Amino acid sequence: MKLFIPIVLVLCIYLSGSVSAELHGKSAIISTATDTSAISFDASDFSSLTAFTVCINAASETTRNYALFSYATSTHHNEMLLWLQNTTDFWVYLGDLQIKFFIPEMNALLKHICVTWESQGGEITVWVNGRRSIRKVGGKGRVVKGAGLFIIGQDQDKVGGGFDKGQSFVGEITDVNMWDRVLKPNEIELISQGCYSDGGNIIDWGSTGFTAMGDVAIEDNNDCSI
Repeated sequence: MKLFIPIVLVLCIYLSGSVSAELHGKSAIISTATDTSAISFDASDFSSLTAFTVCINAASETTRNYALFSYATSTHHNEMLLWLQNTTDFWVYLGDLQIKFFIPEMNALLKHICVTWESQGGEITVWVNGRRSIRKVGGKGRVVKGAGLFIIGQDQDKVGGGFDKGQSFVGEITDVNMWDRVLKPNEIELISQGCYSDGGNIIDWGSTGFTAMGDVAIEDNNDCSI
């Protein structure tokens, strides 16, 4: 007697949640230096932060100094600022605090950059393509105040303005996310590989509302990220 053995095909489907917002799978492209081109975010409200992770995927052939990510409040225009100098000197500003890291040269190839900070020990770390820098200490005991404005592409000298053409970002930027905690190393590695579907709970590139100002083009980023 022949035995009939059923063959079961298991189909695994990756569920990534809602990704219907305009910026999901998109890049912001700024082709020329201006004092107007930027993207501002309608970020989730918070009163203060004692920790954060900011992740950005960006490429630029600009060799001068420029702002990659800016957060300004009414009390400090550099409440938080990620600043690139001479293509390799990466500065993290927290109010009057400035911490410098040396990273691989920014160029035409997209680089995934994350910055983590926590107040209790003041530990600041920069991650590039999933690999971490040496850890540094700064901003111990301080907080990042709420009720400000997040912008990419310009350095804010006042909330939402005071832009300088000579400090503007020119290039391509995508997958900007921010969390109110320090992500674990394995989470950052997965994000850098495009294998982490959840966006930040403060800024989520896939769902946070945004305003594109000036000469900013929103285009498909043509990668295979989820």
